[in-house]
This record gives sequence, structure tokens and C-alpha cells, in this order.
Amino acid sequence: MMRYYLKTRLVYLSFAVALIFTACNNSPKKVDVSNIPVDVKIERFDRDFDSLRIKPMAQQAAFLQQKYGVFYIDFIEKILKAGAVNDTSYFKTLREVFAGKAYMDLKHDVDSVYKNLDTQDAELTDAFRRIKYYFPQKRLPRVYAYFSGFQAQTSIGNGYYGIGLDLFLGRNSRFYPALIENFPMYISRRFTPENIAPRVLEGIAREDMFPETDGGDQTLLAKMIYNGKIMYFMDKTLPDVADSTKIGYTTKQEAWCRDYKAEIWSFFLEENLLYDSDFQKIQRYLNEAPFTPGLGQDNEAAPKLAVWTGWQIVRQYMEKHPDVTLAQLMAEKDAQKILNAAKYRPKREE
Repeated sequence: MMRYYLKTRLVYLSFAVALIFTACNNSPKKVDVSNIPVDVKIERFDRDFDSLRIKPMAQQAAFLQQKYGVFYIDFIEKILKAGAVNDTSYFKTLREVFAGKAYMDLKHDVDSVYKNLDTQDAELTDAFRRIKYYFPQKRLPRVYAYFSGFQAQTSIGNGYYGIGLDLFLGRNSRFYPALIENFPMYISRRFTPENIAPRVLEGIAREDMFPETDGGDQTLLAKMIYNGKIMYFMDKTLPDVADSTKIGYTTKQEAWCRDYKAEIWSFFLEENLLYDSDFQKIQRYLNEAPFTPGLGQDNEAAPKLAVWTGWQIVRQYMEKHPDVTLAQLMAEKDAQKILNAAKYRPKREE
């Protein structure tokens, strides 16, 4: 019944209405963090790395290893895969990289898009202050910008967080069509400067502060609530970022979820999916994809419906329980408790 309804019901949402939805749902109560002594300055390793091309390599390599510590080692050995830093034979690989047209083309485009990172510095400063506000004991990482070789947008290591600027060049970058096998268009459309802060904060939440454990509850409900908590953490640390950017939706996909939120919830209940732990079965509602197959018409159903729904459940839970702190929420492992207390009963949009 739910599939039939989703396939036949027409959505008449104007762009203006979509903007209203975004504005209404993207204005959580903000706390004043201006006096928290945190100032982020993204360090341009990409530019320092280029100094190896134009200065005596051995001398400059020693300087960069001292300046960047473990990140320099990780970059040479794990990202560039040039060899061990204690063996200068990796200089040969560096010289080959610098001699290639591909490197110079990439450097040109990164320098053109990112003459400076002032905007990102300000965004991350505000976000990191909010982390400190909610988690005063959290030790914040240093942040480096680098070329990832089109491997990853962000990377995390011992005391640092890395930003691969080559995967934030803008959706129309000349490089991305050649990478479509690894990064299809529904992914690369988010390779934009405004996505840097959200992806850094999401990475810190998922990989550092609140990593998902392999053991324990593996039901769809547990994964829903876990992801919902991550998204709510982003609400609190990135209060000025649009919901669509936080979750990686287009405006139309976000509007679709809001319009069909009751039907989405009914679908999960009717299909008995909440307590299903079949990995292959439930991943389709959690993973990145261009759409969710089997729902909606003309492939219009947004992807990651379990992530979006979990987000709404956690938001409702926190609205009903204003005494619960963000730290308490993130520490709560009982997904059923959050669902019961949220009393999530979405109504159909009229």
C-alpha cells in the first residue's frame, strides 16, 4: 500500500516552499561561543609540500617532517605511498610526481579555488568552539590541507585532521568526469568548498568522538539512531549550515523526505525493518546512492532514508527532553529508549 501511495502521489512543492522548509528546520537554538579561546587556522601542507619541488629536497623534507610530525609520515607513506621516510629513496617518487603535468594542473586548480582558506578557518573556528562548549575536555586536532591524490575528502590521524582540497574543487571541476567510476555524479556534486566544514565535523564525530562499534545491536533501528545522533551533533556544531548540506541531499530530495515523512515511517514499520539486522537488506536505507529503489516514482525517492528518519527521531527526542545534554545524548546506547521517548508519529504533509 505504501509503495503504491508513494508511486502515485504527486508532489507539488515550489522552490520557495523548499526554502522555507530549509530555513525553518535550520535554525536550532544557538549558544554564544564567541568567548571560547579556540581559533582554527588550516595549515597549507599542500603549499609546503610544493616547496620540496623548488628547494633542496633533503633539507626541506627534514623541515617539513619536523613541522608536521606524524602527518608528514602518514602523507608520504600511506597517502602518497612513496616509501618510508627514513629511507631517502622516496625522493625519487617525489621528483616523478613534481615532473608530471598532472601535478601542475592540479596545483593550478587548487590554487585558483583556494587562494586562501579564510572562510573555512572561520567556519571551523565556530564549529570547534561549539565542540568545546559541549565537550570541554575534548582535545581538538590540528587541521591540514593537502592533495589526497583523489583518494579521500578527509582523513584523520594522531592529533590531526586532513582536508583533501583536490576533492573540494567544485562540482564542475575538470578532474571529476574522469573519476566517475569511483565518484559518481551524485557524490561529486558535493565536492564544493561549502562542504568542507560539514565533512570535517561529520568525520570527527564518526571517526574520532563517537565511532560506531562492530559489536552490540546491529538492527536497522540501532543504526538509525546512531546516525541520527551524528546528524544532531552536526545540528549543534554547525547551526548555520543547511540540512541538505549536512546530510548531502539536493533541495528536492530534502523536500521529498519532508513531504513523505509519514509514508517513509509507515514503510519501515509495515516491512518490519526496524529490528532487522540483515546487513545486505538494511544497507540500502543507510548507504550513499542516487535514490532509494522501489519507492517513489521516476527514481525520486531520496537515499539514506534510515539516516534521515533517525535524525528526525533524535530531534524530536531532544525537543521533548530539553534537560538532556548533547553529551548525554551521544552517550546513550539504547536506541529503543530514544525511539519510545521521542514518540515519533510523523503526520502527512497537507
